Amino acid sequence: MTIHQQTLTITTTGRGTYNITAQIDTLIRESTIKTGLCHVFIHHTSASLIITENADPDVRRDLETILKRLAPDGDPAYRHSDEGDDDMSAHIRCMLTQTELTIPITRGQSALGTWQGLYLYEHRTGRFQRKLTVTLYGE
Repeated sequence: MTIHQQTLTITTTGRGTYNITAQIDTLIRESTIKTGLCHVFIHHTSASLIITENADPDVRRDLETILKRLAPDGDPAYRHSDEGDDDMSAHIRCMLTQTELTIPITRGQSALGTWQGLYLYEHRTGRFQRKLTVTLYGE
């Protein structure tokens, strides 16, 4: 059993999805693991990880439309607003999505579906450095 772990830092420039599939695929190739699992964890409570459609950007725009309805910025019901109007809404969005994902490794590459991509989903409107830990294990 081989275990390989690496930290990635992704710079975000505002709310939205950032395709990290290529960076994860590169780490998998470099690990030389042929069969196993890739676990990705984000170290933040205002950004998350999603696996979603990678061909039609309207899918990600529609996800954003729904999250705006579910967790609007600046809702007067929020008590927590230490970092601005987008602070509490970002925490809610993170809770509704995921902070970790596990994908299979098959024949030395990620075994995502044909139309799937792995995305960091930034929920804040500013610029941030987001830290991810990627753990690969297998044979």
